This record gives sequence, C-alpha cells and structure tokens, in this order.
Amino acid sequence: MDPDSVKSTLQNLAFGNVMAAAARNYQKELLANEKAPATSSVNQEVDLDELMDDPELEKLHADRIAALKKEAEKREALKRKGHGEYREITEGDFLGEVTGTEKAICHFYHHEFYRCKIMDKHLKTLASKHVDTKFIKLDAENAPFFITKLGVKTLPCVIIFRKGVAVDRLVGFQDMGGKDDFSTRALEVVLIKKGIISEKKDEDDEDDGYHEGSRRTVRSSVNLDDSDSD
Repeated sequence: MDPDSVKSTLQNLAFGNVMAAAARNYQKELLANEKAPATSSVNQEVDLDELMDDPELEKLHADRIAALKKEAEKREALKRKGHGEYREITEGDFLGEVTGTEKAICHFYHHEFYRCKIMDKHLKTLASKHVDTKFIKLDAENAPFFITKLGVKTLPCVIIFRKGVAVDRLVGFQDMGGKDDFSTRALEVVLIKKGIISEKKDEDDEDDGYHEGSRRTVRSSVNLDDSDSD
C-alpha cells in the first residue's frame, strides 16, 4: 500500500474521531443546560421546606403573634379608660380622669373662642392616633375651681398630666409659632418633645391647618382676667 495513502487515511480517521468527540461533548453540554433549571428548582423547594420547619422561625412567628395580641389587649384596656377619642368632661369628672391613667392631656377651652376651636380640631385628630395618651377637654366657664387651682389665665390652655400631676402646658399657640394656621403635625411634634406622646412609625404628616377665614370674627386667645371687659 502506498505510504502516502495510508498516512492520509489515518489522518482522516483521526479528524473524524476528534469531530465525533466534539459532537458528543456539545451534546452533553446541551443536556446539562436543560437539566440545570429543574435541579435548581428542586433545590429551592427543598430549602423552603426546610425553612418552614425551622424551629427558630416558628418561635419568631409565635413571639410576633403574642406581641401583637398583647398590644391589642393593651389598646382595648386603654379604650375602656376613655383613650382613643377626644372627649368632653365635667368638673366633677376631672380628678378621676387625670389620676386614673398614666398620661393625659386636658384642653381648657371656651366655646366662643376661635382658637379653642382650632385646638379642638387638632387634638381630636391626635387622640385617635395616640391611644397611649388620654385626650379630654373641659369648659373653663364650668370649671372655676380647677381654673383657679391650676392658674389657667389664657385660653386655649392645654395642660399635660402624668399620673394626675400637671407637669407642663401649652398656652395659646406660642409653641406652634403663634399663628392660627399651624398643622396637626406641628402640634404633634410639640407634644412629642414634651414627652406626653410618642413618635409613630406610620406618620401621616397631612397639613390640616384650620382655614375658615369667615369665622375669624370669633374670639381667639383670650386672657381670662380680661374676659369680663370684652
């Protein structure tokens, strides 16, 4: 046989073997790629199943449920004491209301004073948001004893109580910049700084200032010592 012919035949066979091997490797890669997503999905399912049975996760879930239940029970207990709403009380109710809870805010007002109506609006909004604190109002004309004892001379006057003890107060709108169009949030920030309410995570900073210009002829902040001369 011609040596050159033999050499050519061997080369062709070797080339054919290389091509066949390359084809097989390519086919294996295709099959591996097709199987990869399915394998990944199976692993994810196994991991999730293991996670759901994790005792630490179960404990965290149980603790969270218990904390939410405890918080709900606390809120209901406070609501039974008059928290969560802005209520009007009488002079006879006053001592029981402020001594029967940890934190209370009492607005001494006059029904004809324009600024008292502004304060009412904002306190009503905050009362439903800050259930830990009691929000009440008392007509100054019908509470002469406590007006004298607490030294209330200007309305509106918001007095802050802790366990029945008056610890701070807001006189007129001085703490909110002295203007009538302050927002509920502005009052809220003042009360937070005074420590009678706490910052909430889900803040709703709506600017709901009181805008009723047609009623500005009604009295605003008034010194009680001068009320007889009006």
